[in-house]
Amino acid sequence: MTHPELRYRQIHLDFHTSEAIEGIGAQFDAEEFVATLDRARVNSITCFARGHHGWIYFDTQRFPERRHPHLKCNLLKEQIDACHARNIRVPIYVTVQWDHLTAHQHPDWLCLDPSGKIQGTAPFDAGFYRKLCLNTPYVDFLKEHVEEILQTLPCDGFFFDIMQPNDCCCAYCRDGMKAQGLEPSDADARQQYGLQVIRTFEREMTELVQQHAPEATLFYNAGHIGPRHRDEADYYTHWELESLPSGGWGYLHFPVTQRYAHTLGKDCLAMTGKFHTSWGDFHSFKNPAALQFECFRALALNAKCSIGDQLPPLGKICQATYELIGSVYSEVEQKEPWCRGAKVLSDIGVMTPEEFTGGRTPEPAGGAVLMLQEGGYQFDMIDSATDLSNYKGVILPDVIPVADELAAKLGQYVAGGGALIASHQSGLNPEKTEFALPALGVRLKGEAPYSPDFLVPKGEVGKGLPETEHVMYLKGTEVEPAPGSEVLVGTVVPYFNRTYKHFCSHAHTPSAGEVGYPGIVRNGNAIYFAHPLFTQYQANAPKWCKTLLHNALDLLLPDPLLRHDGPSTVLATINEQPAESRQVVHLLHYLPERRGKAFDVIEDVIPLYDLRVSVRAPRAVTAVTCVPEGGVLAFEAKDGRVEFVLPKLMGHQMIAVELG
Repeated sequence: MTHPELRYRQIHLDFHTSEAIEGIGAQFDAEEFVATLDRARVNSITCFARGHHGWIYFDTQRFPERRHPHLKCNLLKEQIDACHARNIRVPIYVTVQWDHLTAHQHPDWLCLDPSGKIQGTAPFDAGFYRKLCLNTPYVDFLKEHVEEILQTLPCDGFFFDIMQPNDCCCAYCRDGMKAQGLEPSDADARQQYGLQVIRTFEREMTELVQQHAPEATLFYNAGHIGPRHRDEADYYTHWELESLPSGGWGYLHFPVTQRYAHTLGKDCLAMTGKFHTSWGDFHSFKNPAALQFECFRALALNAKCSIGDQLPPLGKICQATYELIGSVYSEVEQKEPWCRGAKVLSDIGVMTPEEFTGGRTPEPAGGAVLMLQEGGYQFDMIDSATDLSNYKGVILPDVIPVADELAAKLGQYVAGGGALIASHQSGLNPEKTEFALPALGVRLKGEAPYSPDFLVPKGEVGKGLPETEHVMYLKGTEVEPAPGSEVLVGTVVPYFNRTYKHFCSHAHTPSAGEVGYPGIVRNGNAIYFAHPLFTQYQANAPKWCKTLLHNALDLLLPDPLLRHDGPSTVLATINEQPAESRQVVHLLHYLPERRGKAFDVIEDVIPLYDLRVSVRAPRAVTAVTCVPEGGVLAFEAKDGRVEFVLPKLMGHQMIAVELG
């Protein structure tokens, strides 16, 4: 599949526009539109063929009844022509599972839940969120619609939206399942059939597009990229990671999904929005510092940038919006030379719980990302199919079951010198009857008999913590050490578990001072934590949990890719540009705050001074330079590392480490 490289400065221009509004596109001025984009340094923009209301925004010959009834111009065609004249790419947006017009005309094509009710918006509720089933004749319309686009418009690519596997109980799905010998009343069978339906659609649509436009880019949006996409990757040319931090995803979602998505070997676009809240928030503006962080963080995690906007119904582009976007994209443009062709450098692979538990941001994954980012560690999110040889250490956070194939893979990895950290139920077989990883050096006894219980840190793993009880709020697993293992930290138990029969004070029962069972066990280059450390940190962020993890990593991986002496609020990453023989360190310091009830915001940029950074260098270093500014930094090279001091970090700074 051949396709052009994605560009760094994209707009996703929504145009979900009601039939109850007249004069659609009446104020659209092609020259004003493209000049505004050009001033904002935009070089790619997704524009609409058809939106969630179901209306088409170009002069369709095959479906004239679907052309928006109040459309005053051949909008999509004029947008494409104007943009192409300025060398701006225009991928084309097509809605898939949400289409208000089709849902009204063909209720027999709607997804039904097991009770027979419509999935999504009820008939008398505002919204177009009724889901259409891709196992119905609706697909025939979609193919003809896309074919007309391909035959009548210049086509750089497609963004197919709302593409999620459905647990659908419509007549088409029930009949289709029966034809395959599947039981429609079985929820698991419906889920698997729904995945089959979505993949069939993707395969057939990709084949259709490639027949007409083999270089067109293709993306099918489900609002998240995760392990299910590994088996669908052939149908995509790239990934677009929809992740508006103020729109239900949160600031934690993007690093969780991007640290996984890039391992699948495709180009990535990080999609945020200019909105204060989320999509369709007309006449709102994101704080400039927040938009900086979201775009610069994308670069730091080796993604390109996409900012969501919505064109008003009359088609007049908002100048203030593109002044905001341009203030950030002008900086992105300057930074691009130190991002092109980059590869992420990582020491650690974190097995994503999503593969086993589902969920867009599982709590153990979120806790792992927070603790590792706050410690400056370089890591990817991985799945059971990932090649582990790329990593010096692997982490199994809290809930990773280990079947035979994965057990053999991890066993071979540890035997070959790889470090392993597991916690709580990770490492157990899928039945949870015993540990499937002898390398962990523990044997299962059962659930911990007390909760909360307490750890008393000591030795190297307890460095920086007082040698006294530290509460572990969530119930752990009781294990016994196998021969040759070392209990690094044991538990101390409370007087009793808190029940109506016996309780003490406001919260949990205090320590009785009695020794309990192992809390942290080491077996060679493997360390096991008995408690759900990562879930706990996601819940309420006990610093002692993070300190224990960082100390364990220091024991197993004493020579990390990057270290810095800044606060835990610094985000530090390191990428490599092999063609330029350099590493590029990204340092960011922005502070999301919960100022309102609904979501975090970033308003101010607070500088840091004299930040000391140490990087593991694969060969001799010839220069260390702040880019794109060009300021040269003094450095010291010793024992395979290079150390330098950044005088001032104001938001985002890239430092090029030039290699001989």
